[in-house]
Amino acid sequence: MRAALFDVFGTLLDVYSVTRSADGMFPGHGARLATLWRDKQIEYSRVRSMSGRYVPFSQVTREALEFAVQAMNLPVDAVQLAALQDEYKRLAPFVDVAPALERLQRAGVQTGVLSNGDSEMLETALVTSGLHRYIDVVLSADQVRAFKTSPQVYALGPRALKRPADEILFVSSNGWDAAGAAWYGYTSYWVNRSGLPFEQLGVRPHVGATLLDAAEFLLAFPTRNQTETAA
Repeated sequence: MRAALFDVFGTLLDVYSVTRSADGMFPGHGARLATLWRDKQIEYSRVRSMSGRYVPFSQVTREALEFAVQAMNLPVDAVQLAALQDEYKRLAPFVDVAPALERLQRAGVQTGVLSNGDSEMLETALVTSGLHRYIDVVLSADQVRAFKTSPQVYALGPRALKRPADEILFVSSNGWDAAGAAWYGYTSYWVNRSGLPFEQLGVRPHVGATLLDAAEFLLAFPTRNQTETAA
């Protein structure tokens, strides 16, 4: 296994890093706003994908934000909404991300991202965070006009990397995403930073607490397979 694909939002980049700016605008409400915004973002992506009502993820993100501020009765104007939306261009990477990607790069592993984000959204976020230097391939759900966990989205990986799915490590911090990737056929790895239980979806991806754990899992994979075969 010499290739890995990573989810971006919530896995490489911390979507809750918007909390600081949100709290600056609405003191005492930043954490709740960030949580509701993220929950609605995921919900809207699923509803649109299931219903065949696709719009780019940037629009989903904006509409989820608009719902969140209305639900919380926050006084917000167009300038503030735009400023909050722009926070997705500056999301902070988790501290374990750059060391893990650098480790894989040094080992000659082909790395890419496979995300719900549309291409411009991804390129900006990866460049701003400095992670673009570690990424060989950027794959967007926008290419198939659907969102995860649609098999069409996961199919982008084997097509681009020219490898079967089980020879690609798919890494996500979203348990439902790791499950969807496993359903598709990837060797799937869940970065469980919060110590949550497995999703009850009839599948259990490999699991670890950090992205470095995922990197070491991939690099040890040939040895692990040989050991299991010998046993």
